[in-house]
Amino acid sequence: MAQNQAVRDLVKQQSDEVRVEPAWAELETSLGHEFLSRELLVHALTHRSLANQLANEHKEKAAGDNERLEFLGDAVLNLVVAEVLFASHPEWQEGELTRVRAQLVSRQHLAQVAVAVELGQYLRLSRGEEHSGLRRKGAVLSNAMEAVIGAMFLDGGLEPVRAFVRRQVMGEAAQQLAQDLRSGAALGDYKSALQERLQASRAGMPVYRLKRASGPEHRKRFLVEVLLKKDAHEPGEPLARGTGRSKKVAEQDAARRALSRLAASPRGPAAAEDLPTGAPQGKTATP
Repeated sequence: MAQNQAVRDLVKQQSDEVRVEPAWAELETSLGHEFLSRELLVHALTHRSLANQLANEHKEKAAGDNERLEFLGDAVLNLVVAEVLFASHPEWQEGELTRVRAQLVSRQHLAQVAVAVELGQYLRLSRGEEHSGLRRKGAVLSNAMEAVIGAMFLDGGLEPVRAFVRRQVMGEAAQQLAQDLRSGAALGDYKSALQERLQASRAGMPVYRLKRASGPEHRKRFLVEVLLKKDAHEPGEPLARGTGRSKKVAEQDAARRALSRLAASPRGPAAAEDLPTGAPQGKTATP
């Protein structure tokens, strides 16, 4: 197999360049899969910057970045997530299945999964990129996560991928998305979901008001209140407050909290006395 030999050659070249090998067994434990062909795992973690560096130095064709495995992993991930959602939620229609799958396979979510398994420390980068912060970039992490999933599929078939997806990619995230779907949230776009809900019940329109901005410029925190206005001339009824590192994120957080309160309260919109005077109630995830 010419391609497998090329991967082995790349691993040997990398061993010459990088004297200290990562603790592969620790990563395999996090992935829940022990590779029969560890070359596949190394291949999946090889950024094109290193492959190009080695090709230039050894005057050979670049033979082993992770972009082909990324392509395969993307397809396998979509298949497995669709399969699990289809089996787990017979009550959902095509649109609901598609919306939840899109969130679970999104670049942002995959980057979070990569952080959870500490994938960044295992990336194989060129000397020039080693200190550039590339290990922490969301796009690089999500691409590498897809490549690793592709490598797991080639090494062990669908079963290890299914186990990893259920545990790391879905898990609590899938449960939260299902809850959001039941509450009428637009899966991430809570402002739109709140507006649609209030319009459907003819309750009025949501209006967002900045209450406070605090902290230094590079780490500001914003507190935003969302109010229900039945008429343009009235002050509005407070629904909820939210926080975030930008006004847009704080508005989304406020809308999310408002949707949760509306879903939980038979009285409908929260009364003004239910709202705290300072920071919002409950825990707010860091955006």
